[in-house]
Amino acid sequence: MTDGYFPPGSMLRRVQSERAVGLLYGQRALMVGSLQPLAFIGTTQRSKAHKRPWRRLTQTAEFFEAVFFGTREEADRALAITEKMHHKVRGEIPEAAGPFPAGTSYSAFDQELMMWVVAPMYDSAAALYDLLVKPLSVDERERLWQDYLRFGELFGMRREDAPAAVAELDAWWEERRTSDQIFLTDAARAVGRSIGTRIPVPMYAKPPMRAANLVLLGSLPSWVREEYGISWSDPEERAFRAVTAASRAGRLVTPRVVRRGSCLPFYALVERQERARLRTGKEALDIPDRVRRATPDLTTVTPGRGRR
Repeated sequence: MTDGYFPPGSMLRRVQSERAVGLLYGQRALMVGSLQPLAFIGTTQRSKAHKRPWRRLTQTAEFFEAVFFGTREEADRALAITEKMHHKVRGEIPEAAGPFPAGTSYSAFDQELMMWVVAPMYDSAAALYDLLVKPLSVDERERLWQDYLRFGELFGMRREDAPAAVAELDAWWEERRTSDQIFLTDAARAVGRSIGTRIPVPMYAKPPMRAANLVLLGSLPSWVREEYGISWSDPEERAFRAVTAASRAGRLVTPRVVRRGSCLPFYALVERQERARLRTGKEALDIPDRVRRATPDLTTVTPGRGRR
């Protein structure tokens, strides 16, 4: 079978095919997902994640694109590799993190933690599509969430354990936002800010990257910016509105081949720039010294004790 899991006409494919969405949704989703400390540790616990974080992120993006746009064979290959990796993502946190005491176990197959991956991805894709392309209707938003439920199922999330509709998802977010589960560790704050606003790119790409960073931060709910200690001024808000309005208007004159398609070439550019930084002795992530001293590898864990 050559058709993929999300054929032409599906809402997920339509939304994720927009490069304006594909280039930013991953960083935004990571910043939001990192608000749950077990989700942050589970996402970053593999040793190579802190040595070459951008390679780790671009590899994840490549796997997701294979599922979004690829044939069943291509998607299944990416899913098999991911499942093998996820079997290694289990352990116990060595220190308390907010409401979670030292010794709390985590696993990539934990259903709540899977929601902390899929829900921020959906939320980020929908928010950026609204801002940079055009607002989604109520029906389109519902169809997009149903596609993301299918996406989660492919990675092992049980549909019956997830919100069945957008209204239930909104209630899920509100319950989490007001609970004690939201706790941004110093490491998560530093990594999130670095990944969200300091993508390694060549000099010629820095001006458009500044505009992208403005869009990314402006798209975050105000309470998320507050958790990260990110200030947001009136001039920044006006600039954000101007850039997003220009993006929506610009679609009328931008060729389809430019605004829609794979983001893999950009991911490859970021990875090459990361390698160049490492060759010159620079760190891959811009992490404050005090955070590095307190958490040498950012994600010290005790492996092997989590349960599927």
